[in-house]
Parts: sequence; C-alpha cells; structure tokens
Amino acid sequence: MGTTDNRRAYIGSFTTAGGLGITAAGVDRETGALTVLGSTDAVPNPSYLVTSPDGRYLYAVSETANGAAAGFALTPDGPQLLAPAVPVGGADPTHLALTAGHLVTANYSSGSVSTLPVRADGTLRGPATVLPHQGSGPRTDRQEGPHAHAVLPDPGGRSLLSVDLGTDSVRVCALDPAGGSLTVRDEVRLRPGSGPRHLAFHPRGDRAYVINELDPTVTVCRWDAAQATLTPLGETRLLPDEVPSAGTFPSALVISPDGRFAWAANRGHDSISVLCLDGPGDTATLVTTVPCGGHWPRDLALHPGGRHLYAANERSGDVTWFAVDPQTGIPARTGSIEAPAASCVVFA
Repeated sequence: MGTTDNRRAYIGSFTTAGGLGITAAGVDRETGALTVLGSTDAVPNPSYLVTSPDGRYLYAVSETANGAAAGFALTPDGPQLLAPAVPVGGADPTHLALTAGHLVTANYSSGSVSTLPVRADGTLRGPATVLPHQGSGPRTDRQEGPHAHAVLPDPGGRSLLSVDLGTDSVRVCALDPAGGSLTVRDEVRLRPGSGPRHLAFHPRGDRAYVINELDPTVTVCRWDAAQATLTPLGETRLLPDEVPSAGTFPSALVISPDGRFAWAANRGHDSISVLCLDGPGDTATLVTTVPCGGHWPRDLALHPGGRHLYAANERSGDVTWFAVDPQTGIPARTGSIEAPAASCVVFA
C-alpha cells in the first residue's frame, strides 16, 4: 500500500459548468493516486491556480466577464479564502503567476495583463495596474484583437513573458516592484495564425517552448535572460503526420525536470504528445501520442518528483494520472478521479 505524500494537489474548475470550484486532494507517494479531500466554491470559475513558493498560499483567477483574483490560505482543512476577490481590471482572466511581490493575470477577452500587489499576509491589494495589449492576427474568428492567454516570469525572475493568442506574439516585460507597472521591452512575433497559448521553460533556463492553440505545434525558442530576448528556433508538429490538424486545439505543455522530455495536451484529438528534447533543447521530436484518459484535456501537470503526469479533462470531468517511463518518457494511465469541469492541477 502506498503512503500519502505531504504534498496536496489542487484542482481548478468552471463552476458555471458544474465544477466544484477548487478541490483539494491527497497524493499517494508511490502511485501518484489522488484522493479527494474537499472543495470550496468561494469564487466563481477558479479556472487557473498558482501556489506561493513557501506553500502557504494559493491564488486563483475568477474567469468571468468582471474578472477577479483571490488568495487562499492552505490549511489542513483545505483552502480558506483570505479576503474577498479583487478585480483585475480585465475580462476573463485565464492564467496567473507570482513574481516580484505581485500577482499577475492574463486577461483573455480584454487582451490585457494585470498586476496586483501581494501583502505579507498573502492578501491581494487593488486596484490592479493594467497593461493593454494591441494588435490582431489573420484568423478573424479567433484573432480579431489581442487575447492574452498566459503570463510567466523567466527562471531568474528578471522578466515577465506574456503569451497572446490574438496577436501571434510573446511580449517580454519588465515589472516595477514598487508601482506594479509593466513595461514592454520586446514583442516577439511567431508564425501568423499559430495562436500561441502557453509557455514553459527548459529547467536549464535558456530555452522556452510555446504551445500553439490554432495550429497543433510547439515553437522552440532561445531565451537570453541577460538581454531579455526570445528567439524562435523552429516548430514541431504535435500530431502524427496522418492526423489532420483541424479540430485539435493544444492547451498545455510541461517539461521533465531533467530536460529530456516534454508533454503537450491536445483537446479534440484528446491525446498527450510525447516529445524528446535534444541536449541543447533546440529540437523537439515527436515520439508518440497517447490517449489523455478523458475528453478535452485543458491542462497538464507534472508532479514535482517527475514520476507522474496529470491531465485535467474538462469535458469528461475527471483528472487522470499517468506513470511516466523514465527511459522513454511515455506515460501509462494508472487512475483517475471525478472532477467536474476540471481546468487545471497544481501542487503544494
């Protein structure tokens, strides 16, 4: 019999689609299995979550037209809301990150990025400082304007990168720790119509991988932290050659702790792509795809130990976990729990 890990998993969901809000789960140290402990619906549509580095707090976006963010204390009894949710000054925030004493959100519908100061007690202070994105893309049905989809600090915490599906670009920003303002230092253009969605860094910190939603590909980039420059190097298709691109919308990408493998979630095709990275990280090669264990995998998460991979399958309402083969990187399904309208998984 396995033993419960000291870590907990936290599952975000869409309450307007029947989700429970934020669900806390125990993690089995050996098998990676999740056991539901409880949930809170203190804020609507907590679709994406992030935990503080010290593991004391959890933060959630409230993906609604009047977008907001909220902080929770992580207690043995589950997440406890610290204070009422704070408006982010943007519509439908989809992603968030902690950096330089601030919580930063990517606001999809309004095409903007917001910053909120974090107090010493974990609570958020408003009003938000908002950076509007500008531009559009060739896909008039999805790229009529900017759609900020993800925000992520670089590994050194010196820059903030915001990924915009609507403008086919990644903005590299500097954040003022005192006032919370963001200054765009560079805007990196990716292939028109690719629709970049999320970004993940190589554990070495000098390569970044952008997953594209409107065409099932990942773009490999070189990251120069000192110069704060992102340089695209090439693309890899996430589906086998015989599978058409239409109807597949990649959502999330994670990198193994040793930098040898990457995994991408593909909604529609309902699969996980297994990618092998070369030594420098300049080339990502598709090894295979495996079923995600459900329908519409909105997020992927790797347990910090690197042995287990988790897919939040939104439309089938479950979180499925996989044991990762350390030699091949290929995940094998080992279990699942019910999680209505699941949208993300994080660990603390």
